[in-house]
Amino acid sequence: MNVLVAYASRLGSTRAIAERIAERIQADGIAATARDVETVDDLIPYDAVIVGSAVYAGHWLKEASRFVRSHDARLAARPVWMFSSGPVGKTATAHEPVESEEVAELARIVGARGHRTFAGSLDRATLDGAHLSSVERFVAKRFVAEGDFRDWPAIDAWADGIARALDATTATGKPPTTTVSV
Repeated sequence: MNVLVAYASRLGSTRAIAERIAERIQADGIAATARDVETVDDLIPYDAVIVGSAVYAGHWLKEASRFVRSHDARLAARPVWMFSSGPVGKTATAHEPVESEEVAELARIVGARGHRTFAGSLDRATLDGAHLSSVERFVAKRFVAEGDFRDWPAIDAWADGIARALDATTATGKPPTTTVSV
């Protein structure tokens, strides 16, 4: 079993989540690699895929959506899970995140077995070197709370649930009948 954790990240928070997911799956004895979606040309080497994206203004990054749409048939032929890295500040801690229609459509297209939204983080020191529009940079500097709001135990539990589902697939040769939405 070889798992790809493909991600799109602007400021590094989503990349760190993807790397953590890959590490947890590796700790469960399954090969896993975290890679930026823009560096993935071929899905043939992978038996399962986890796709994640940062969320800006309620939308996945274009490169993540493009990755899912351009690989839709190959993704649909293997186990797929999706995650979003999004809200920070009070939004991250006070409200249960709502899955966007865009992400729900992408999940439907590839038959994703689950989607989870995790709170993100913002370090304003990373803004100047990032590929952000002037509006995004202004909003991030003035209106978005700085800090790390990621719930690492929840991320770990979700990754462990995926590893268990993949173990069940490997043991039986059949996909699990349940989804992982821990």
